[in-house]
Parts: sequence; structure tokens; C-alpha cells
Amino acid sequence: GLDCSNAIRCSAKEGIGIIEILDAIVTKVPPPKDTLKNPLRALIFDSYYDAYRGVIVYFRVIDGSIRKGDKICFMANKKEYVADEIGVLSPNQMEADELHAGEVGYLSASIRSVADARVGDTITHFAKRAESALPGYSEATPMVFCGLFPLEADQFEELREALGRLQLNDAALKFEPESSSAMGFGFRCGFLGLLHMEIVQERLEREYNLNLIITAPSVVYRVNCSNNETVECSNPSLLPEPGKRRSIEEPYVKIELLTPKDYIGPIMELGQERRGEFKEMNYITENRAKLTYMLPLAEMVGDFFDQLKSRSKGYASMEYSVVGYRVSDLVKLDIQINGEPVEALSTIVHKEKAYTVGRALTQKLKELIPRQMFKIPIQVSFICLVLTYFLQYIS
Repeated sequence: GLDCSNAIRCSAKEGIGIIEILDAIVTKVPPPKDTLKNPLRALIFDSYYDAYRGVIVYFRVIDGSIRKGDKICFMANKKEYVADEIGVLSPNQMEADELHAGEVGYLSASIRSVADARVGDTITHFAKRAESALPGYSEATPMVFCGLFPLEADQFEELREALGRLQLNDAALKFEPESSSAMGFGFRCGFLGLLHMEIVQERLEREYNLNLIITAPSVVYRVNCSNNETVECSNPSLLPEPGKRRSIEEPYVKIELLTPKDYIGPIMELGQERRGEFKEMNYITENRAKLTYMLPLAEMVGDFFDQLKSRSKGYASMEYSVVGYRVSDLVKLDIQINGEPVEALSTIVHKEKAYTVGRALTQKLKELIPRQMFKIPIQVSFICLVLTYFLQYIS
């Protein structure tokens, strides 16, 4: 769908079209406005942690200018620093005394944490502050949560240290201590999405040699209580009692599925199974279609992507974006083993799927629980319905 009539024929390998591309940048890309006399406003577009210099911030100067040694302020978190070193990327870092509006560069100011220099924040002068920050900044909000527990109890401190080191380079990673009677001490971690969660898990296991138990991923629910308060709940154990809540809202995503036309049927069936709301179908080409669904995020954080690849023989792909919250008929599924509740196995599910999920859990637990000389009841309960399985093992 792109207009390719003015495309420049080029090859970096052969050196073809290089001058033409540079000329086109000069003629077609609009120059920055002359705002040199305005108060400093610079947009942070990237940052990373250096073990010797602290956080290195990449930014573009939108208004005004910045000099080496200036006292600066980050407008979102109100933190103040002195620009010890500024420079440009050429392509390696090269020091400079001053950067003006329209220029892109880096700065080092002995910043200890990436969280203090978030992408999208605005840098301004401490003495002569800008009236307003650059638009578009919002703090990253975790959407997917899971529990990380060390397989061996003595690795708890190593896990805490590893998460702290990862957070130096990843301000979007959130974690807090969590304890479970079944799995001991661990952390409840929040991630931006499924890919973010998988990358963090892989790094913990490969770079820090940790053996981890990972609970099923969950999402953040909003509970509307009877006293007109709204509570955000990322852990089933924090869900208010049924008598204290009016409704539960869950996050929804707009998901676009790209697939060859031969697999449209199986993929539409998958969307219906996951409580998806069909929106539209467009043919991009004669043999390729795009399906659009509104889907609960909780239905996607499990094995949705694996099922999509399986039903399309690997040809389908997906893209999603969070669109907001909707009220749903959700219940808390509690697990009791031998009369004792196991909060680590509790989950929030849709009422229509509660029986199916509960039955699958009990059957899996029946296989995992060691044999005993007495009966071990495994119970799954939600609202007023209780499913009870009595298991008797004879050794």
C-alpha cells in the first residue's frame, strides 16, 4: 500500500545511491524549528546502565540548548542532576561542550537507576524550567504478572539480587516479595507483556544459574466494591470477599491475526473458544486475511500463541494492544488439599470455564501428589459450587 514511485535505488554493499539518499534527507525531511531562545526541553528516547558511569541517557533537544556542567531536572520524577558529560553519537560517543535544538546526543550525570531516566521523560534546566513537559509521556504499567520461586530455598537472596540487577537496565520490571505455604519465599513480578516475561525468565536462568518455579501468568483485575471503591487486584489472594464486591472488570485487547486463507476456520474457532468478540475480516491479498478480535487479556497470556501456531501450521502471526477494561462474570477458583487452602494455586476464571478448569486442576494434582496410606481429598470451590474428589492410595 506504499507509494513507491519515488523510491531511491540503493545498495550499501555496492555503494549505490548513498549520495542520493543524503540529498533526499536534506530536501524532504523538514528541519527543526528555531527554538534556541526557549527554555530547555529535551526528549529521552533511550537509556542504559554503565557500571562505571551510571545511567547513560540518549536524548533529542527539542527547545533551547544544554551545556556541559548544567544543572538539569527530569520533569516527570523531579530528580535533579548535574550534566557531567554530554556529547553526540558519531557513531561512538564523542564529547561536546554544547547541544542545540534539533541535535541528538547523550549525557552522563551519575544517575544510579534507569528508573530515574525513563523513556519519554523531558529534561529541562533546574534554574530556568520549561512551563510544560513534552507530550506523550506515561509511566510503563505492568499488564502480566506471575510468581517466581527458587527451587531451592537458599537461592532466595540470589534471586532478589538478580532481579535488582535486571531492574537497573529494565525500569518496566516490577517485583515484590511473596510467600506461599506450598512453595516458600519468592517474588510476584510484573511485566509489560508475554515476551517481556519470557525474556526475564530466560535471563534469570541462563545468566544467574537459578532454578525457578514459575506460576501461571495472570493479569490485573479491577474490583468494584459495594462501598464504591475500586481495587486493583493482581493476585487472586487479594480479591475481596464476594459480599464486598459488586463487579469485576478484566483488561481487553484488540488482537489482529494475520493468516493464509486456508486456516481462517480453525483460527476463528480458537477466537470463539477464548471468549473473543469478532470484529472484522479483511483480505490483504488474494491468499492472506486479517482477522480482528476483542479478546480478554487473561485468555491470551496462556497458550494462545502456541495454539495459533499449531492450528495454522506456523503460518499465522498476531499483534495486540490493550484497549481498556470491561465488566465480566468472573469467579475465584480456590484449591484445597486435605482441607488446607493452597493460595498459590488459586486463580480467577470466567464462570463458564470454572468447572472445566477446576476439573483439569484436580486431575493434574491427582497425578502429582505422592501416594499415601490415607485418603487425600482434593477440592475445587467457587461461589457456592464445590467439586470434591476423594483419592485413596495404598502403598
